Amino acid sequence: MNLFGGVIPVTGISFLLFCVFAILFFGYALGRITIKGVSLGDAGVFIIALLFGALFYGPLEAQLKIGDGLNYAEQSLTIIENLGLILFVTSVGFIAGPKFFGNLKKNFKSYVLLGLVVILAGGLAAAGCIFIGRNTDFGGSIETAEGFTAMIVGLLSGSLTSTPAFAAAKATVAEEYIGLVSVGHGIAYIFGVIGVVLFVQIVPKLMRANMDEERAKISGEDAPQEKKKSIARKLLELDDHGLAAFALAAVLGNFVGKIKIPLSGDGLSGTCFSLTTTGGCLLVALVLGHFGRIGKLHMMPEKSTLQLFRELGLVLFLVGAGIPGGAEFVANFDPMYFVYGIIMTVVPMILGFLFAKYVLKLSLLNNLGSITGGMTSTPALGTLIRTAKTEDVAAAYAATYPIALIAVVLVSQFLIILF
Repeated sequence: MNLFGGVIPVTGISFLLFCVFAILFFGYALGRITIKGVSLGDAGVFIIALLFGALFYGPLEAQLKIGDGLNYAEQSLTIIENLGLILFVTSVGFIAGPKFFGNLKKNFKSYVLLGLVVILAGGLAAAGCIFIGRNTDFGGSIETAEGFTAMIVGLLSGSLTSTPAFAAAKATVAEEYIGLVSVGHGIAYIFGVIGVVLFVQIVPKLMRANMDEERAKISGEDAPQEKKKSIARKLLELDDHGLAAFALAAVLGNFVGKIKIPLSGDGLSGTCFSLTTTGGCLLVALVLGHFGRIGKLHMMPEKSTLQLFRELGLVLFLVGAGIPGGAEFVANFDPMYFVYGIIMTVVPMILGFLFAKYVLKLSLLNNLGSITGGMTSTPALGTLIRTAKTEDVAAAYAATYPIALIAVVLVSQFLIILF
């Protein structure tokens, strides 16, 4: 592709990087538009990435064809997406680590219950959609019951933006229905991202919450952190910004994420559960963030480093997921399935919020942080941190996320087996 009348030739990886930075610029500009105090924020990057994928995915594929004729667009975007996820969740783990275990000990039952309620509500919504589709004219063009179930389960994984559930569903359905799972995931993923992002901004405004009071409720006691900072000054640091510690957490997290736990079938040949790279990096960073050291080695990156990596990771993830998502959405869009996806996003989100507020009696920010974890929504956590103006909400996300991660995999498989 030639820019400015052919004066500047841009090809291959250079073209991809040009597109990524252009999407970031226009995405941030869109995210800054505020209507009655609500904005897309970082999700503006996702919207622009979707539009780019819908309009220009073809030219991008053409530019990334190497000499062997293979197309590397999908692989390149997957690298960007995974790099973003690693940067984001590892940063969140380190940020949440110092207060995570104390918070978990205090609210363990609440986090477990809320994670289960959110995912079970999503599963029941999916089951309701299956029942409606099979017994009315809203089943679409899919002729077989098994195929329709595969589509709905794909919609469920997309509405909860859950890659593990997506992978588990593909591994469980019959081979001829794997494509339907992928289509459903792509259709529901868009609202799955945007819906939760808007929810965590709108709810505090509807409740007319005093954010200063809410931040005070979730902040807890800071004296132990000051003690840890004093100890940290006496430890060995490998670099000034904590990049080495961050890199070690990412490496160890990748290994932990690859550990597979058999759920069905004969050992590793059947369906397995794993934390994936996301969960592995989150877990390792939580532990390192809590202890802050390995022996005499300082293992806590600087706060400024974590804030930068958290933001950079989030937007890279949104770009990597948004570009192919836009292309798939245009190719496979069906209004009826999009509505089903909205239902499977909204129902568990609202029921989970009400359960946390009236049954578990969680404070607002603890509630919303837990909801982002229960919905396994990485972008929504980034928006909530910006809205709440405190990173303490990350601890609630990190506590609920693993429960939801396991539950959504099991629920997806149960739906396939049952229906």
